[in-house]
Amino acid sequence: MNLLCAALLVAIAVPAAAQEAGQSVPGADQSAPVTLKEITVTGSRIKRTDVEQALPITIIEKEKIDAQGITSAEQLLQFLNVAGNGADGLTSAAVDMDLGELRGTAGVSGANLRGQGSDATLVLLNGRRVATHGLRGQAVDLNSIPFAAIERVEVLRDGASAMYGTDAIGGVINFITRTDYRGVTLNAGVDVTGDGGGNISTYSVLGGVGDLDRDGWNAWGTINYRRAQILRSGQRDFANSFQPDRGVSPDTRGTPFATVTNATGGIINGALIDPDGGGSRRFINILNLPGGAGCENGGDNMGPYDYRLWDGASSKYACAWDYPAAQALQQPQDSVQFLGRATYKMGESHRFYAEAMNSRVKVRREYEPLQLTSSASATAVLDPSTWYPLNADTQPTYDKIYDAMADFFGTGNLVYGNKIPYRWRCVPCGPREIETTTKAYRLLTGMQGIIGRWDYAVGLSHASSKAESVLAGGYYFSDGLKQVLGSGLLNPFLMPGEKQNPAGVSALQAASATGIHLYGGESTVTSLDASFSGGLGFNLWGDEVQLATGFEVRREEFKFGGVQVRNGVPLNYDTIYQAPFDETSDLPKVHRNVKAVYAEAYLPIVKTLDVTLAVRRDQYDTFGGTTNPKYSFKWQPIESLAFRGAYSTGFKVPEFTKLFAGVNEVDYFGLDLADPATCPGGVANSAVPGCALIQPTIITGGKIDLQPETSRQKSVGFVYAPTGKFNVSLDWWEIERTNTIRSPNLPTLIDNYGLFSANWIRDSSGKVIAIDRRFINSGGTLMRGVELDANLTGELAGGRWHANLNGSYINTFKEKPLADESYSGNKVGEYVQFYNLPLKWKHTLSLDWSKGDWTHTLSQIYRAGYKDEEPVSVANGSYIPANWNPDVDDYTLYNYSLSWSGLKNTRLTFAVRNLLDTDPPFTAHQVDFASGAAWEPRVADPRGRSFYLTAEYRFD
Repeated sequence: MNLLCAALLVAIAVPAAAQEAGQSVPGADQSAPVTLKEITVTGSRIKRTDVEQALPITIIEKEKIDAQGITSAEQLLQFLNVAGNGADGLTSAAVDMDLGELRGTAGVSGANLRGQGSDATLVLLNGRRVATHGLRGQAVDLNSIPFAAIERVEVLRDGASAMYGTDAIGGVINFITRTDYRGVTLNAGVDVTGDGGGNISTYSVLGGVGDLDRDGWNAWGTINYRRAQILRSGQRDFANSFQPDRGVSPDTRGTPFATVTNATGGIINGALIDPDGGGSRRFINILNLPGGAGCENGGDNMGPYDYRLWDGASSKYACAWDYPAAQALQQPQDSVQFLGRATYKMGESHRFYAEAMNSRVKVRREYEPLQLTSSASATAVLDPSTWYPLNADTQPTYDKIYDAMADFFGTGNLVYGNKIPYRWRCVPCGPREIETTTKAYRLLTGMQGIIGRWDYAVGLSHASSKAESVLAGGYYFSDGLKQVLGSGLLNPFLMPGEKQNPAGVSALQAASATGIHLYGGESTVTSLDASFSGGLGFNLWGDEVQLATGFEVRREEFKFGGVQVRNGVPLNYDTIYQAPFDETSDLPKVHRNVKAVYAEAYLPIVKTLDVTLAVRRDQYDTFGGTTNPKYSFKWQPIESLAFRGAYSTGFKVPEFTKLFAGVNEVDYFGLDLADPATCPGGVANSAVPGCALIQPTIITGGKIDLQPETSRQKSVGFVYAPTGKFNVSLDWWEIERTNTIRSPNLPTLIDNYGLFSANWIRDSSGKVIAIDRRFINSGGTLMRGVELDANLTGELAGGRWHANLNGSYINTFKEKPLADESYSGNKVGEYVQFYNLPLKWKHTLSLDWSKGDWTHTLSQIYRAGYKDEEPVSVANGSYIPANWNPDVDDYTLYNYSLSWSGLKNTRLTFAVRNLLDTDPPFTAHQVDFASGAAWEPRVADPRGRSFYLTAEYRFD
């Protein structure tokens, strides 16, 4: 224990990003002369020259970023094969999913390495933390990174909690800016799609004065503006959910020409028996009745409801609407980013610097119009008072609906004069829009230099991310909406070309909730760190022993406002119809303090073998402490071949919302649940003693006693470079996460009743009155894979060419719901809802050729196919569509870019993305539970072929 304490008192600093670019890296021009300097890189504080051999790190230089036409950090992540395929960006997270875990991701682009999620991937700016996004405090928003100032990006493909603490499970992405600059550089670029929509434009200016060596100081700043226009599903033919023969059809009966529902007290009294046989029908759209006009004539994107696919015979005569076609494939975004830095040289060995980062990102999330569904309940928002009435103004429409149903079903179970309950897609309400504005900043001051034989670095920083979401259209106060619906002034049964009553439209507009604050939050982090590194003055058999030591003190704060009151009335999901408020996460400012010490020792055992040992101790004032070591080695038996490997542990602390979110109670109305204490299996069956139906309250929310998730990372690989023209690296890795934080589902609580009996809350008589489904630590995930990078260079036609193959192979992705259970069900190559989609193989194959002022790049981007999600009818065997195919095709794109620097101080870059205009592969996943219809946004780019042109000019 004393030895451990002694080790903890010497600690590794949060590594400063290396500024002496000169090391040989995959993807760089291997023919250029290389001068290896002692540098520090992400994942280590000890300076060394053999970076690529010692660490599994990918370094992407600015020239490579510019040549690909990449203009944002989110775009860069799409090119990285080590990045997971999750709902982490402005495309994949554009879906209307009312899930608590995803609700606060509006406007956020996260980094997700090795499929561990954006909350388990650490993002740094110049080696130090920035604040997580203000809505959930879960992950750093890449949109806040000042991309125009980026000099290079270092991606550590390894666990790094022994260096950085929490969140560094999947890896670390370090965005590194320049340290000094003189002159002025202007840059402008446009990225235009061939099929329209989704265009992107960028503008930036960079300016600096002062020469560090001559004047002893330098100050520079850059500002960048980026605008991405909206891309709607209707602008792309492949985004079509009416493909029932292939297993895709929208599961909605909310249509622009409304569907009549069978609600108690409405126009339908009892069951409507189908004259053609097959039982009763509960959803009737007169357009789809025999002899009707046909669903496709009821409005844009309408068609028959595929009741066979959804195994819903009661909807045989319903219509459906392609609501994904009304969603945004790419959210519109406007962002302004600024970064400035001033450096003052104090003698030859010390530098003082101050850095300021600021950004404002505005994103508008657009969904399809409201679906209005009648309810027979007097307590429902759309109760019987809102149903379509019979009066002098409505009689022509009312009679049309009544007569059509009477002609087919007869009048036996129809009551003329009763109001008509319906399910209607309120197109006059307009699209639902939520606008999120995020303002982020970071202030940093520091000193770095050399004292004797030791390097030192000290930094003090404060960072904030403040976000607010407002209703920007398509949402209405429930009372006003009820009044206009109940009056009959809005007609849900209009055919195309027919216009709404102006009085109804005016009344609807008067009930608009546009501009209402939905929710907002702020995440802040303040930290002080210091580090020292250098040689210890004695050698092992290989070389001098190196040591890096340091400490970090950090305060994290978070607040969230999800409760709003207007005129004394709380604003919520009911008072503003279906507005996705988040009252249960309402938090005053909460905080936690973190103290950490860390140490890293480089031990050159012999000339061909070195070992690096690292350990970090983090102490939280909430749950306590955690110690995480890392052991790594490099063995180089011959000059051209090196083996490397590492083992480490890691952790991820629960975000504030999971700790402190309020309790939410919802009644369970299912007819299938019984008390598992008296009925093994928990399936209600009145004929079985002890299996009587129960309908308890379901409790969800945060728990303050949650513990951190833990992880173990392993890796082993080699680097082989027999000549200066060829090198290859191959790394096997494994990440196991345990103590994972999740909300336990009912099957888990039932099947493991003995373990979770306390979650079944009972009254004094022993009756189950509530089930606790709040967050718990339980279960785990296991992932394994291999990463490949190979480079080959040569000469051709007076120029030099360079070929690079970078790939990622995943062979294991397993889960277990409980800690003492075994992993089961390898999901690699299979569809997974919502989160990370584990593709077996991804690669980028690129070929560069440079001659004089010209550089050409041709690249192939490949994403392996996978087993698709089965439609409901296929899963239960009731119906298989004629062209159903369980295999999703591979996805392959080709990009080409050309750069020219023939004019003084000028560089022009032209790129064509998706050269062959390849559509995303078809997929039949359920469009109700995933972003995108008939395609997968976690894999594919919906923009199609696009043309990118940028011009950069530098004033000396």
